[in-house]
Amino acid sequence: MVLLAVSVFAGAGTIHYQTPMLAAFAAEFHADAAAAGWVATLTFGGFLAGTVFIVPLGDRFDKRRVILIELSVLIAALLAMAAAPSLAALALASLIVGITAGFAQLVIPLAAELALPEKRGRVMGAILACLFLGILFGRILGGLVASYLGWRWTYVIAAVMLSALAPALVLWLPSVPAKTRLSYGRLIGSLAGFLRDNSTLRRASAIQFLLGISYGGFWGTVSPMLAAFHGFGPAQTGLMGIPGAAGILIAQPAGRWLDRYGSFPIVTGGACLVLAAYIVFGFAELSIVAVIAGAVLLDCGLRAAMVANQTTITSVAPDARSRFNTVFGAHIWGGNATGAFLASTTLGHYGWLAVCAIAVSASCLALIVQWQWRSRPPSP
Repeated sequence: MVLLAVSVFAGAGTIHYQTPMLAAFAAEFHADAAAAGWVATLTFGGFLAGTVFIVPLGDRFDKRRVILIELSVLIAALLAMAAAPSLAALALASLIVGITAGFAQLVIPLAAELALPEKRGRVMGAILACLFLGILFGRILGGLVASYLGWRWTYVIAAVMLSALAPALVLWLPSVPAKTRLSYGRLIGSLAGFLRDNSTLRRASAIQFLLGISYGGFWGTVSPMLAAFHGFGPAQTGLMGIPGAAGILIAQPAGRWLDRYGSFPIVTGGACLVLAAYIVFGFAELSIVAVIAGAVLLDCGLRAAMVANQTTITSVAPDARSRFNTVFGAHIWGGNATGAFLASTTLGHYGWLAVCAIAVSASCLALIVQWQWRSRPPSP
């Protein structure tokens, strides 16, 4: 479990290094915020593609083999970002980073498979806490290294760290027998059937997609927003990752509450916190305190809902955990990518309050979906 936790931590950071550096990308390549926003959009979009087309292979092959292959490609892609000669090349390499960073999404169902059923919520809370800690680390490291060494060194350091992790994974990552013999086409085709036939998976996925719009919208635009409103550079923006990782503190308690009370109150409370975050963000231009408070509310709400929803869907079908996690993860990162695209485009044309209006609408829809399913029995 320690090795699994470290692996999730390392994988999570790779897709968040760019968050405090978007303004630096724009400055170096003489681009506007909307153009630089494509790096975040393609990173999240690549993660979505990797989740949909690669993570299901964890049910068809030994997860260990798939994880090690992805890790090798990820290291090369990080070095390509460090050497990118143009914004287009940087964005293309970020797409590959996003695709291969999905190896962490294979670790999550592996942890659920190894956990005892009565303690699965706690185990998942601990694993996801490490994932959230990796996000925090990525944002802070990205901002600090970009300020003092240059943003390219961030990706060099990231590649070196993953290279150091690789031998431990080769030696100690456990092998897991295949769960199915389906061909690749039928394996991918089964995803739509799971989503169609399982109401629990549909509800959890829809809610996490909508909350992901709010989450991706903030982190896809926080760098240019803070630069415009408060004159922040990469280092100060990177430090926003500290209040923006408050979900680390709530992940394990959410897992315990889930084991005790079920998912409904945890998910509902999480969506309400995300909604409250964007009400607070409405005052971001007036005070940095509003940005800090909103970041805390946003991360706590999103992470609480994710722990509850992800634990629930990994318990529904033991023989298809990777594919259920694929559907769920695709909705998370699809929401993040959608949010980053909508927010970066909206910020450039209509301003920050329009970004907040989009996120408030998405959060309200998430609450509606949650309450609509309250009286429906879960799928077997």
